Amino acid sequence: MAGRPRGVDDAAILQAAVRVMGRTGPGRMTLAAVAGEVGLVAGTLVQRFGSKRGMLVALAEHSAREVGELRVRVRAEHASPLAALAALTAGAWSAVATAEEFANHLAFLCADLADPELRRLALASQEAEEAAVRALLEEAVVAGELRPGTDADLLARAVQGATTGAGVLWAVDREGTLAGRRLVALDTALHPHR
Repeated sequence: MAGRPRGVDDAAILQAAVRVMGRTGPGRMTLAAVAGEVGLVAGTLVQRFGSKRGMLVALAEHSAREVGELRVRVRAEHASPLAALAALTAGAWSAVATAEEFANHLAFLCADLADPELRRLALASQEAEEAAVRALLEEAVVAGELRPGTDADLLARAVQGATTGAGVLWAVDREGTLAGRRLVALDTALHPHR
């Protein structure tokens, strides 16, 4: 017997978890809050993920895959590799609209760093982002958008550090938008290599 069909797929639940995470931070996020966001009951999430931690593990796994999918999507939408990189940079945190939401997501990251499995998944997400940035930078060199001989590995790490740091600075000073600050950091990192 196949059982009942799922009315809400896991991806929709994980997107709801991201929204709730941004509103509540780690201390107040519950399975009930996430379930309520998608019109389910907490017991349904326990059946799917086992626990709140199980849902967070599934979200971390999903996030690492999502970076690669976003790179493919933005690359298909932009003729220029650097335009695709700008779209990737702006879109990576598109679910976060306020500094408070950003701070709540950072609080989850800090908690992840203390858990070996979640830290491993955070690292996988970071590595997926770096690989996506590097691939677009390599394409930009071939396309003549960046100088010949540009070290895409080194520049990918600089871009990642600059754009991530820009998010933290934005959360503190709240000047402009998160996407805008990340794009300025991207342009600053790329400028000497154009």
